Amino acid sequence: MEEPPARTMGLDVGDRRIGVAISDALGLTAQPVLTLVRANRRQDLKSLQRLIRKHNCSAIVVGNPLHMSGDQSPQAAKAQAFAQMLREETGLPVHLWDERLTTTEAHRHLHAAGRPGSEHKAVVDQLAAVLILESYLAARKQAG
Repeated sequence: MEEPPARTMGLDVGDRRIGVAISDALGLTAQPVLTLVRANRRQDLKSLQRLIRKHNCSAIVVGNPLHMSGDQSPQAAKAQAFAQMLREETGLPVHLWDERLTTTEAHRHLHAAGRPGSEHKAVVDQLAAVLILESYLAARKQAG
């Protein structure tokens, strides 16, 4: 049986939730997969590894929430530590990607789509992960 094409996983890592998106087979677009409600490091990693296997991911992009000035934020330090743990545990390349304003942009997209604010919490992390991954894929294509 032929191996399915490798995909890239995009993550919007927060303290309580992780938004997950996956690229298409050609690496052109990103689709939301789910919002992982965080339990503990071991459980989070186990859930992500299951998704990596299921979608045949060959790389991971983790949003890096820098301050608008470009300086390191406390949340960026957490995202970077999480990215390093993923690198060590999965053996996959893990890329940090500037995600300034992606959550704000995700809320804007949801408002524009007519979704009431009460529904945002369930999907905003997934949409932020999609925006992070799409930005990464577009930059990679331009460099290309």
